[in-house]
Amino acid sequence: MNEKAIEDQTRLYLYDLMNTAKEHGFKTDDVWEFSVATDAERSKLQKDYYPTIASRLLPEVMVQVYHAIKERLNQSFSNEEQQLDKRGITAGDLNFLVAYNPKRPRT
Repeated sequence: MNEKAIEDQTRLYLYDLMNTAKEHGFKTDDVWEFSVATDAERSKLQKDYYPTIASRLLPEVMVQVYHAIKERLNQSFSNEEQQLDKRGITAGDLNFLVAYNPKRPRT
C-alpha cells in the first residue's frame, strides 16, 4: 500500500480521536490506550469502555498506521508494541485498531 493511503488512514483516525475526546470532555491527563485486536477483542473493549474508536484496517497498513498514531500523540512504545509486525497481525487475525480510555469504563 502506498504512503498516501497510510497517511490518509492515520489522519482520519487521529481526526476521530480528537473529535471524540472533545465531545466527551477529555482532560489533558486523559490519554487514549490502543489495542490491535480481533473482532471478539474489539467487541469486548467496546462493551467495557466508552467512548471507543474502532477501525478495521488491512494488515498491510496496520503496523504503519499504529506507529504513526502513537508517534503523533507522543506516546512511547512498549517492547510488545515495537515487535508488532505484519506477520503477527495476519497470524493473529488482528483486524482492528481500537482506542479507548481505561479511566472511562462503561457503567
